[in-house]
Amino acid sequence: MDWLLDPLNYDFMRQALMAGVLIGVLCPVVGTFLIVQQMALLGDVVAHAVLPGLAIANFLQIPLLLGAFISGMISTFVTTWIQTQSKVKIDTAMAITFSSFFALGITLLTTLKSRLDLEELLFGDILGITVADVWQVGLITVAILIAVKFFYKELLFFTFDRLGAEASGLPVNAINLGLMTVITLAIVAGMKTVGVILVMALMISPAAAASLLTTELHWMMMIGSGLGVLSSLIGMYMSYFLNIPSGPAITLTLFVCFLLALLFSPSQGVLTSHFSMAKGQNSLD
Repeated sequence: MDWLLDPLNYDFMRQALMAGVLIGVLCPVVGTFLIVQQMALLGDVVAHAVLPGLAIANFLQIPLLLGAFISGMISTFVTTWIQTQSKVKIDTAMAITFSSFFALGITLLTTLKSRLDLEELLFGDILGITVADVWQVGLITVAILIAVKFFYKELLFFTFDRLGAEASGLPVNAINLGLMTVITLAIVAGMKTVGVILVMALMISPAAAASLLTTELHWMMMIGSGLGVLSSLIGMYMSYFLNIPSGPAITLTLFVCFLLALLFSPSQGVLTSHFSMAKGQNSLD
């Protein structure tokens, strides 16, 4: 038990583990909607699009998370505007916004002589999490989970049948705006822990793994969150004992979870499918 309790002797590890658990719960819940709507790239767009907001917020001496949130929301509006005002498809619109906002962010960080550490922004510094950061992430997590619970039926209808939701009178534009807000908030919350790039792994990988294990949206959220928490804890312990970066350790653990689901899913697993086919062939013989 010493190996399990030893990291808990340090404040920075306790705070990092708490933040990892919170992000591990939050990101897969939000990522589930992106996976089901086949919009995983949108999260990547927002994750990179927060950089201009961070640079400007740092220059104006306003809260960094506020700047990141505003910039992320603008990127979703730009993506939607490009798609609706032209024949450009959504994936192309997202790729254009992704590269443009990221380039603008790098430019602003340089020209405004920002003291922000670009490597820390991109890859995070979960070991530098403070108690205030944990509370901030906790409040965002609780707020988003309450919102998802409260509007679950509307989100479910919108996610699987947008045209049907619109025909039934649901305010699809408001629901879409709310979903974009939730995605941006989740990325902003995860930005401090694993960075704007690696947060996408926490948002997509556990949700994708869960989609291989179940077809029910609520079960996808719960299984995805469980995998997110498990991967965050394992990644943090690997980081502590093996002296490797925390963010990449968490991300690699997430990939292993996805790979196991891909191989051994009872209904969609690569190996289990082959085993079932072989068993069925033998029974026919």
